[in-house]
Amino acid sequence: MLEDLREKLRMDNEPKETIDPRARKVWMIGGALGSIIVLAVAIGFYAFVTMIYGGPDWVGWIAIALALVYVPWGVYFSPWLRMRFWRYELRENEMEIQHGIFVIKRHLIPMVRVQYVDTEHGPLMRYFGLTTLSISTAATKFAIPALPKQRAEELRGEIATLARVSEEDV
Repeated sequence: MLEDLREKLRMDNEPKETIDPRARKVWMIGGALGSIIVLAVAIGFYAFVTMIYGGPDWVGWIAIALALVYVPWGVYFSPWLRMRFWRYELRENEMEIQHGIFVIKRHLIPMVRVQYVDTEHGPLMRYFGLTTLSISTAATKFAIPALPKQRAEELRGEIATLARVSEEDV
């Protein structure tokens, strides 16, 4: 009875594990690069509207102002919020993943449904020693971003083992 109560309370709480704090740096750099692109597009729009099309200056200035408003979101707020809400937990029969900023999504992936598990990383993630773990089922693919490389490899092995054991039990 006590075990049932503990399990019920745990299911109401968010998953225990968080992603690596270095993820914020990676997302901040990505946000800065994205902000530069958005700002370049806004400046190009300004040049197009005023010089080529001959439209009013204020239209271009609004585009540039909106791009500048995006900068703090992409560089600071979005990475901070993503770090705050990313959670995961591996259990014997399932994997739970929680993510989102405005809409929090929680996925419960039964081990019997797991078909394969992959790790991947781009140059920026590799520089910071981070890896994304992808878990695929027949229906969809889930990912846990920014795990330390060693932890991602451990999780990949654990999930593969648990998926095999779950498959044998069926």
